[in-house]
Amino acid sequence: MKELEGYVILITGATDGLGEKVATDFAALGATLLLHGRDPEKGRRVTDAIKETTGSDRLHYYNADLSSLAEVEALADAIAADWRGLDVLINNAGVGAGPDPKRRELSRDGFELRFAVNYLAPFLLSYRLLPLLRLRAEEVGAARIVNVASVAQQDLDFDDVMLEKGYDGMRAYAQSKLALIMFSFDLAHELAGTGITVNAMHPASLMDTKMVREWFGAARTTVEEGARYLERLAVDDELQGKTGLYFDQGNPKRAAEQAYEEDARRRLRELTLKRISLRGQEAKT
Repeated sequence: MKELEGYVILITGATDGLGEKVATDFAALGATLLLHGRDPEKGRRVTDAIKETTGSDRLHYYNADLSSLAEVEALADAIAADWRGLDVLINNAGVGAGPDPKRRELSRDGFELRFAVNYLAPFLLSYRLLPLLRLRAEEVGAARIVNVASVAQQDLDFDDVMLEKGYDGMRAYAQSKLALIMFSFDLAHELAGTGITVNAMHPASLMDTKMVREWFGAARTTVEEGARYLERLAVDDELQGKTGLYFDQGNPKRAAEQAYEEDARRRLRELTLKRISLRGQEAKT
């Protein structure tokens, strides 16, 4: 992989699993890494470990609980205050079905937790950081957003998006990941011609992560395998200009059909904008 000297890359969920592996690899290649986590002590520990492994002194940790939209906004504000531009935003952080898939959990704002963390948070963070991505795209001609989705996808029921009836954690997870893909397609269309590309991807099935071990007890693939595909989508020159796509590992694939329905994406955007404020950032309806 090419050297990443001069790149500024933000990875959410960078203190464990896939995010930590990608952060370590990119740090070794010379990138400036903005590492997000939600546990300050763990964040310091992981940052120190990556520094020791790679020798990088270009590591910057930011703490935020993505189940709180106020903390998502504070995260964006902190990054905008510290950095003039952003080359790559990797929305990797997420929550799975949970230890008790029948127990419906709420975010700090009162939304269904998986929908909030896996979809609303990256939606808001991406829009709030668009000015930094635009600056970099204007300077060097390109910037990228990569949204880590999943092969597990389920149609949104617009009559019960928060799953108040007959809750199931796996359905909540799969719905939130499809929403993230739908958002990726919409934002890619909105940003066409700006130099900013937006793609969603499934890195690998059942990687050896805390989330997978909690659900299934055993992994089928390695974090290293998933990281390889995520890293390629984030920085590989061969994928420059590719946008509005869903990748299953290294290949463009077709997502669930609802992702291609313009009316469904419009309804998702409208209900999203009723729940969060972009504070002056553009979001077309």
